[in-house]
Amino acid sequence: MIRVFIVDDHAVVRQGLRRILEEAEDIEVVGEAGNGAEALNMVHTLGWDVMLLDISMPEIDGGDTLKQIIAHDKDAKVLILSMYEEDQYAVRLMKAGASGYLTKDVAPEQLVGAIRNVYEGKKHINSTLAELLLQECSSDSSKPLHATLSDREFQVLKLIGSGKKVSDIARKLSLSVKTVSTYRAHILAKMKLKNNAELTYYVIQNGLLN
Repeated sequence: MIRVFIVDDHAVVRQGLRRILEEAEDIEVVGEAGNGAEALNMVHTLGWDVMLLDISMPEIDGGDTLKQIIAHDKDAKVLILSMYEEDQYAVRLMKAGASGYLTKDVAPEQLVGAIRNVYEGKKHINSTLAELLLQECSSDSSKPLHATLSDREFQVLKLIGSGKKVSDIARKLSLSVKTVSTYRAHILAKMKLKNNAELTYYVIQNGLLN
């Protein structure tokens, strides 16, 4: 029996996933969490084989949740199930240790198949993600500008793009204003942009807003 742990901040999504998975004879839902912090509190005491993890969640998002899980157990099987298309987050999360990436419009049978693949130790990669990973291995000129950013810089980029001030970002990330300003300077330099207006335009044009 494949034991699945669902982590998503929408109760209706968790309920829908549970109904789909419980129809499979070899899958059992053993737990649910509504955010990353709750998931991390449960992850080491709840017996699970595959985690279904959303990206955009309050308190601790899916990316940071994934990193903490993989830091504790590099062989953990975490399948990302997100509303965001592959070109926005998939490569970054696969590099962080995810076992696969699916969008939430996936057919139920594909979801079940992906869980089985991941449980068997395989990576679940569709054709779109495979192409993105191939591009990642090619020359830097083929990569989007934000691919050059560190995970923290990428997080700050998205927050700037959502209209938050440096002081707001500092509070949200528990950093000093000076540290956030340094990240902002690095982002501008790496992406060859001039100001927050250009950063915001880039974020919106590339669909990076949560």
